[in-house]
Amino acid sequence: QVQLVESGGGLVQAGDSLRLSCAGSGRTFNSYTMAWFRQVPGNEREFVATISWSGSSTYYADSVKDRFAISRDDAKNTVYLQMNSLKPEDPAVYYCASGAMLVFPSQRPSLYNYWGQGTQVTVSS
Repeated sequence: QVQLVESGGGLVQAGDSLRLSCAGSGRTFNSYTMAWFRQVPGNEREFVATISWSGSSTYYADSVKDRFAISRDDAKNTVYLQMNSLKPEDPAVYYCASGAMLVFPSQRPSLYNYWGQGTQVTVSS
């Protein structure tokens, strides 16, 4: 029903910026809540940000507030994560996810039905 493919990521220096993209397929893309998560090997998947199905509301984890911005462009079937002022604490595999009929803001990974393959973000100081 919905397939997600992430792009972006890479190795950057602390203080730099990156924009991750998540391209989706499916006719109902614009009706899904979208979110970004990240995961370090050996750790649980961590909530980063979410945007409502209408795009009218956003919500962020405290660790990334004022630095990251989530947005969506339904005409392009794409959700973005703009990451500014990257810190050495930010490296992880970043995943985009989507879900239907979610109460906003949903932060638990188990609530989302569709996931991208993940993209690696590495930050050097």
